[in-house]
Amino acid sequence: MIAVPKSPHAAGFWGLHKGVFGLMKSNRWKVLWGSFTYWLGRRSLQSRLIAAYIFIILGPSTLVSFYSYEAINAMYIRDAKEKNQSLLDVEEMHIQTQIESMVRAAQVAYDDPDVREYLSNTVEPDTGELVEFSNNSFKALTRIQYYNPNVEHLRLFSSSNITEIWPIFFRESRVEDEPWYLKAEEMKGTEYWSFSESDPDVIDRYNGHTYVSTPKVSLLREMSIPANHHVGMVQVDMLLQNFSPRTYSETPESESQMLIADRESQLFTRDSHSFIAANPEMSAAVQERLQHYKATGEWKAEYKENGKSFLLLHKPIERIHADLLNIVSMDSVLMEISHTRNLLIGANIGFVTLITVIAYVLNAFILKNLRLLTEEMKKVRKGKAYSGLVIHGGGEVGELAHHFSKLMNTINTLVARAVHKQALTKEAELRTLHNQIDAHFLYNTLENIKMLAEIENQRAISDALTSLGGMMRYNFKWSGEYVKLHDEIRHIENYIEVMNIRFDEPIRLVLDIPGDYMEQEMLKMSLQPIVENAVKHAWTGEESGMREIRIQVEEWEPHKIRMTVSDNGGGLEPEMLKELNQKLMWAGLLDKTPQAHGTESNTYGIGLRNVQERIRLFYGKEYGLQVFSEQGKFTRVEIILPKVMLTGRVYSDDKADDR
Repeated sequence: MIAVPKSPHAAGFWGLHKGVFGLMKSNRWKVLWGSFTYWLGRRSLQSRLIAAYIFIILGPSTLVSFYSYEAINAMYIRDAKEKNQSLLDVEEMHIQTQIESMVRAAQVAYDDPDVREYLSNTVEPDTGELVEFSNNSFKALTRIQYYNPNVEHLRLFSSSNITEIWPIFFRESRVEDEPWYLKAEEMKGTEYWSFSESDPDVIDRYNGHTYVSTPKVSLLREMSIPANHHVGMVQVDMLLQNFSPRTYSETPESESQMLIADRESQLFTRDSHSFIAANPEMSAAVQERLQHYKATGEWKAEYKENGKSFLLLHKPIERIHADLLNIVSMDSVLMEISHTRNLLIGANIGFVTLITVIAYVLNAFILKNLRLLTEEMKKVRKGKAYSGLVIHGGGEVGELAHHFSKLMNTINTLVARAVHKQALTKEAELRTLHNQIDAHFLYNTLENIKMLAEIENQRAISDALTSLGGMMRYNFKWSGEYVKLHDEIRHIENYIEVMNIRFDEPIRLVLDIPGDYMEQEMLKMSLQPIVENAVKHAWTGEESGMREIRIQVEEWEPHKIRMTVSDNGGGLEPEMLKELNQKLMWAGLLDKTPQAHGTESNTYGIGLRNVQERIRLFYGKEYGLQVFSEQGKFTRVEIILPKVMLTGRVYSDDKADDR
């Protein structure tokens, strides 16, 4: 086929064609959706409610069923894994037991000094020595197989031309061509484990004999006397059907099959009723996964072939450099999962059908009363007086009729309240104007008194009047709830200066506030009640030393600050402190907070509760204040506020404001 290049005009045409086609397709979906909504809108309310019930119930029901099915599926697979993994663990324990028996048999022969001397002889022993050796050491070796019936052979091979004593002592020339011989010799006395498919007779008396398949495992240890001088080899054999019984057990109805893989990934298992024989690619897949596990340490258990699912469970046997595997057929598990899925689908269909029937019957009763309620609403909308509506029965429609009646009554009440509120508003405006006139009069009066004090050279009185005037202007000028921290601090300084006129020992105000936090937003008059409590209750007048109130501001959490007001006064009694914090905890959360039992705690805490309620009203329940105190040492009030910085000044300087 020859490709014809497209011209720019052709490319532009095809792009335009695709764009038009996409627009037409989008418009078609819009038309279809519009037609559907128009058709649905013309259906009766009862039909739409039933459709909504089905849609609302079918979605969650399907979702729950899907997740339930996934959970059951995972549970079945997990149970199958755990069950067959436990079989694998039991078989692995049996194999470890057989390994120990073979190792002990080899060790007994390896450590026998007479055996080592016999294998290392370079001179043919005389008849007496042979008879003595046969009666002692040889009989001891034959008893090893007697006490270990699963041991098939115990053989010792000598590198010299010793006299062979069958069926234990042989010359190495009989086995030096075996594939395992050189590998075992290279191990230099350490264990070498070899697996083979048959157990040939080491005695060359049956040349040409066809051996029956009898897979076995062999333990071989090279013997050197002295070191690095090879004199022989110890061999202990055990048939695999004894070494790992489950690997060769005949179970036609079994859903699992065990097998052993040696260090070359050669597989040993039964031939009859074998998953390996029934699935030609499984053997290569198992060997590939064994190589991957040796390289990475990762094992993949799931396997599929011929439309069937299997689990390949794996257990390494490090000592013999082999792997024990269990192939599990998932046919029965998948059949149970399929049965569970069908039950879930059937239950969903039955549940949706039942809900549809119930919804149809209930809607027939509900909509009858709903029509009556609709007619009454139409009358009210047209301006007719509401005469009351009585709907028998409960349910949502009955509740709606009840609330409709309450709504009409509430509307009438709200109309009356609106008229009354409008009258109160007018009255408040008049009072505000009057208060402004009174405040202006007070400011001028204070200024006149201040000037008289300065003429008389009464600087203390003049400064006190200046501070008092600043306090009054701050109180009367309530243009909003929020102020900057430096405005509130200035008000506190004025308050302390006025209060110090009363005391022989003045109160010292210490500020530990970074400059940036002076722009922090806070509620107006929220610090003054706290400082006032300290001035009134912290000191009795009998103390010695400096009286001090400290205000500290620091960052507390992300987007929060902590403001601390502390004094060095006498502190609170533990009972009073507990009661006060309890009332602060409930302040602003309930309509009625726990009532105090004592007049003193009421007087002390009412200002703090008001501050707490305002903070929670304007900022939220996570903010507020808490009191800490230690009797005879201090009282500390901690306020948590959101970190909000105001960019412009809300209130200007008091003195400049007056001018």
